Amino acid sequence: MTDIFDFENLDELERYMLGQSNVNELRGNLFNQFVEYADYKNVEEWNKAVRISESLAIIGWGDHEPLEALRGMFFNGNPMTYFLNKFGEPRFVDAIWSKRKNGYTMEQGRTSYHSSPDDLNLEETILSDYPAKEDIQDIKLKSQRNWIPKNPVWIERDISNCYENSKEVIDSVKNDLQLELNKQMRPEQYGRDVDRIILSCAFSFFDNDHCKSNYIIAESDRKLSSKKAWTELHKMFSKKEINENGYYLRNRYDFGPFRSDTGKVTTTIHFDKEFSELSHEEQRIKISEYFITALTKIGERIRKRKPSYDFDLLLNDFQEIITKWKEKQQLINS
Repeated sequence: MTDIFDFENLDELERYMLGQSNVNELRGNLFNQFVEYADYKNVEEWNKAVRISESLAIIGWGDHEPLEALRGMFFNGNPMTYFLNKFGEPRFVDAIWSKRKNGYTMEQGRTSYHSSPDDLNLEETILSDYPAKEDIQDIKLKSQRNWIPKNPVWIERDISNCYENSKEVIDSVKNDLQLELNKQMRPEQYGRDVDRIILSCAFSFFDNDHCKSNYIIAESDRKLSSKKAWTELHKMFSKKEINENGYYLRNRYDFGPFRSDTGKVTTTIHFDKEFSELSHEEQRIKISEYFITALTKIGERIRKRKPSYDFDLLLNDFQEIITKWKEKQQLINS
């Protein structure tokens, strides 16, 4: 059992795990240890929970709810640690760590406990007041390097501002479409190479004279540098028009790089003011087209590096789900 803590290299850990003969027994032992360390009290125990989560991600969690053990960052820069299931729901202990001169510690008032179907004690959720004592350790907080199967398509907003006429559609993307994607996508059948495809939506808005962004979409797909965008924009509009309207020249799609180590890729989709002037039905049609185009182009890029990932099946599933979303919203609003 202690052998898994000897492997710092993820590939070596995977070879070791897949080379074991009695996987069911190993899984049971690992899970029992995971439940113990899921109630971690210091950095060392958290890091052990991470390694066990990585190991279970390799051989599967069996009948238990798969989780990821992740390190993030609080708004003040302090590290956070937490467990998430495939729907992004928290489980077991999460903590905002405090930096001391000689290491990190958990603190009372910054530690929570979230109920889990695999918690044998059936403890209730306790937010921000789960018992924690100072236990300073000068050890790096780790984060899980592999991932569990989950819906790979995640739709986000670049910022929360938008024109009033788009709010209903945007809210439905978040509250209805994303929920159906999480439920109905079939990540186990696509492959293991991609964890998350983030579609970040940047909507035009005009809150007031001092808070505004209206995107002008470039005719060419060639990626614009900031300098080039500024130069081209001034050929299209006067300086006064640019300042009064908050104009910015942008590509419709800004494709980020795919990172094999995290399995993540982010694409920003820019929406012009004209989008918000469409009817809600037209907006749903248009935003669906943008999402499908973005996913298609992302798939073309990733296929060159990860040809075994089934992007065709992913895209077919996405198209079916988003079509049902459009039809359902049309019925609701008719």
